[in-house]
Amino acid sequence: MTQPTQQTLRLGILGCANIAKQFARDVAGTPQVAIHAVASRDLAKAQAFAQQFQIARAHGSYDALLADNALDAVYVPLPNSLHAEWAIRAMQAGKHVLCEKPLALNLSEVTRMYEVARQHGVMLLESYPYWFQPQTRDMLACLSLDKIGEVRSMQASFGFSVGNPDTNIRMKPDLGGGALLDAGSYPISLIRLVMGCAPERVVAHATWASTGVDISMMATLFYADGRRAQMSCAMDTANHRRATIVGSHGTVETEYLNHTSNSHTHAWGYLPSQLRVRQGIANSIAFEEVHSATGSGFQFAAEAFAQVVREGDITAIERAASASHDIAATLDAIQESAKKGQLVTLRQ
Repeated sequence: MTQPTQQTLRLGILGCANIAKQFARDVAGTPQVAIHAVASRDLAKAQAFAQQFQIARAHGSYDALLADNALDAVYVPLPNSLHAEWAIRAMQAGKHVLCEKPLALNLSEVTRMYEVARQHGVMLLESYPYWFQPQTRDMLACLSLDKIGEVRSMQASFGFSVGNPDTNIRMKPDLGGGALLDAGSYPISLIRLVMGCAPERVVAHATWASTGVDISMMATLFYADGRRAQMSCAMDTANHRRATIVGSHGTVETEYLNHTSNSHTHAWGYLPSQLRVRQGIANSIAFEEVHSATGSGFQFAAEAFAQVVREGDITAIERAASASHDIAATLDAIQESAKKGQLVTLRQ
């Protein structure tokens, strides 16, 4: 297992897209992670990025960054279609990888990525920023038997209006676009977190854009023990993000935001994220608001990644790998169901 030569994880960023800029901005203040390099296929773009965020080295190709021996790890914020290829190349170069969601386009790619990680003794972690939010930890605590009983069902949604549809990569099938992979991966990941396993079967319905990608999707997930979950996602709606988790004697509601703030006047537009729990079965029982620590999910994710790398915490990584496997299998089945118009059993 390759480990950092110092307490601070030395990180390189593979690409200069807007999400990479947000990541670099938010991670800049943490002592656990230091961004030492950035790469672009356009050297001038990498140099401008490095200057803006005070990064020491700019590389004019992705391969050059992977050959940078002064790096412990790589952050991959590339288009969905490039995640598997460049994460694998990074791991083959001996680098740990923090990869943006969805980890890859399908279960086959995810399986191969973790095979390479294990072969080369490096850590691979899929990054859903909300996963690492203190609010998510508090949400899981609300799901204890003594608060809401056994989880019976849940609904989770995420949608927004895609900007610049003529040029946006989310509208391009060859780049892994579509509502399911881009937005739907969030509620599916939350459903997996709450349910603790993959569903047995799914049925889904989609609306297709002229480019061939799904512009919206809804799915019902059926579990072997009788539980059910519902997911909706869209790229043609007002922004919304909400989950309701129903137990045998209680309910949890959350927005599960990636980035959170204590106020509505955050410099970067981060907002308070609601989490509330009702303990009891009657509608006359008031919901109790749960207040959690706030901050950037990018920063929380980077710090968590640095910790598991530093500690060689294979158990934590394998737990996350199991979740990523189930998420990919579920997304595959939903996509297949939407295209075929029928119930689909998951392939594991």
